[in-house]
Amino acid sequence: MYAIIPIYRVKKEITIPGDKSISHRALLISSLARGKTKIINFLDSQDTLATLECLRKLNVEIKYIKGRSQVEVNSRGPLFKISKRVKLNAYESGTTIRLLSGILVAQRFSSLLDAKGSLRKRPMMRITYPLRLMGGKIKGKTEGKEEYPPLEIDSTDFLSGIEYKLPQASAQVKSAIIFASLFCRGRTKIVEPQCSRDHTERMLKLFGAKLKKVSNSITIEKSKLVSPGKIFIPSDISSASFFIALGLLLKDSEILIRNVGLNHTRVGFLDVLKRMGANIKIFNRKNYFEPYGDVLVKSSQLKGVEVEEKEIPLMIDELPILMVCASFAKGKTIIKGLRELKVKETDRLSSMVYNLKKAGVDIKATPYKKKNWKVEVGGKRKTNSVKFRSFSDHRTAMSLVIFGMASQESFYLDDVTCIDKSFPEFTFIINSLYR
Repeated sequence: MYAIIPIYRVKKEITIPGDKSISHRALLISSLARGKTKIINFLDSQDTLATLECLRKLNVEIKYIKGRSQVEVNSRGPLFKISKRVKLNAYESGTTIRLLSGILVAQRFSSLLDAKGSLRKRPMMRITYPLRLMGGKIKGKTEGKEEYPPLEIDSTDFLSGIEYKLPQASAQVKSAIIFASLFCRGRTKIVEPQCSRDHTERMLKLFGAKLKKVSNSITIEKSKLVSPGKIFIPSDISSASFFIALGLLLKDSEILIRNVGLNHTRVGFLDVLKRMGANIKIFNRKNYFEPYGDVLVKSSQLKGVEVEEKEIPLMIDELPILMVCASFAKGKTIIKGLRELKVKETDRLSSMVYNLKKAGVDIKATPYKKKNWKVEVGGKRKTNSVKFRSFSDHRTAMSLVIFGMASQESFYLDDVTCIDKSFPEFTFIINSLYR
């Protein structure tokens, strides 16, 4: 049981670990480019280490010292030197299983890509279907009209480029297709319904891939990747979002966060908070392949707003903490387009509604067109001191910790070990705020 201790005022400068999405991609793309790549500010988390261990089992040479936030990948090229069927485990990392699938379908050996826990219940046809269209021999465990892990992948003679319109915006699905396209005959064209995070495209361009992006359309051809030698990973804006929220919600407070990733496909949370009246300033912008800078937040009285469906792909991981912010805002907040929250590590929409309602927040989730969901958060809050349930979901757990700290009531959380999935230093940084 974790006791959430109220805090009344914070004035602090903090540093957040490296971006999880970029850390995954740095490992995967470095493994496809012949030569050495040094990755600086790599995130040490359960998810990123799942990708690292899968690559090691594929005979990629990786030097990594735990706690140093630095990795060196020494690759022999895009085709891994494996002579027999290999068994891999993504554990509970959705990024690992989906992105790695796009690479494995092009290899000259068969593989079994397994998972654990909640990831075994997450839908995979969104990647297996387009990869099969390209000629990939990949299939999951069939249940009804859907497929789930484990994924069986057999070698194929060649892959062919396709034109594919994504049914819904998804950086993971898009990236799986892009990775497979690096090995294809012919050109692949991907069209997104809305723009999603573009870390894969940015990093592949850094490595010299033949990739072009115009609006929501991406074209890519078979490419020989060349390592830039060194990559710096900015701090994770999704992890920073919890402390951004805390700085806004507490009175007479300000928090400065250094070197935060400011990719335009990841700052939807900041844009919505500014509409809500948040005092957020950005300094020292750096125009690296991934832009980053320092974020300063100060106490703010937030107001309710409406968040449209098209905005959701740019803030998918920040939606639980946005619900927390909305519960402190004056007036009603409506957030539309939340169906993807129901197929994350847990049903994050239900987990947040359950806990916030239990704590006295006026909140409800309702279905609307095409099996989508929206949530309404009222401006009235009568906080009750309760025990929260994390549902073993890292973002639910961290969001509830921030809610409890800002509510100035005593709360308890059943489990914080799930936080290690993405942000092992979270509780350490939280504890430093009281000093």
